[in-house]
Amino acid sequence: MGWVSPIKDDETLEKFKQELRKIDEKYYLMFEIGIGTGLLLQDILRLRNKDVYKKKSIDVYIGAHKVKRTYDIPEEVQGAINKYVEGKDPNAYLILGHANSSAPLSREQAYRVFKSVGKQVGLSSLGAQTMRKTFAWRYYKSTGDVTYLQQLFNHASPAITYRYIGEKPNVEVALKKMTPEENQRSRYILYLNDSGRKRLTAAINQLEDIRGRFDDPCNNDAFFGCVDCLLEEMETLFDNFNQSLPEQYSE
Repeated sequence: MGWVSPIKDDETLEKFKQELRKIDEKYYLMFEIGIGTGLLLQDILRLRNKDVYKKKSIDVYIGAHKVKRTYDIPEEVQGAINKYVEGKDPNAYLILGHANSSAPLSREQAYRVFKSVGKQVGLSSLGAQTMRKTFAWRYYKSTGDVTYLQQLFNHASPAITYRYIGEKPNVEVALKKMTPEENQRSRYILYLNDSGRKRLTAAINQLEDIRGRFDDPCNNDAFFGCVDCLLEEMETLFDNFNQSLPEQYSE
């Protein structure tokens, strides 16, 4: 399975939703919930009618420690859910599989439908994460708030969230941990098996290798373009790193 991208174009997004609706209303509703809340596909498929009917949010418990995450349901999605669920068995699954089955839709079937409809509208990089990534990308573009997404998705750092939505990191945000607990976790990770020192050494070795190849007569313009881009990114990162250091290290 290849890289899954968010759907960034509004017109294409609407076309994709309407094509899902033509197949079955349940696929349309499932997708609306996904891009409206940021819930994972498997969490949506576990929902029962009573979990969402006339509700403004959905609680999900993640990880071994059952960390609670609350996903808000936009008003327009609340309306679509209430209309779809009205009069149905509260204990039944919201998104059913076959018409004569009480089992929920399978993740594999949802993925197959996404891929099929994606081909119709010219989208190739679709998968089970499409809904969540589309929600996250749209939220970030409208608010610029990566911290909320990081906490909602339980990501270890803002850098992971930026990679997840396919956006270039705001280096100032990415370099600053959000809580003392996260800083402590970083210390633990960097000392575990001497990981931090090994990673720094690997980065230094790679830079030395590039420097060693710098005067190679076989280098073309593309090589120097890549080196220039790398150095610009590093210089920006170093500037922000130095500004983010505690005062006793910044002199």
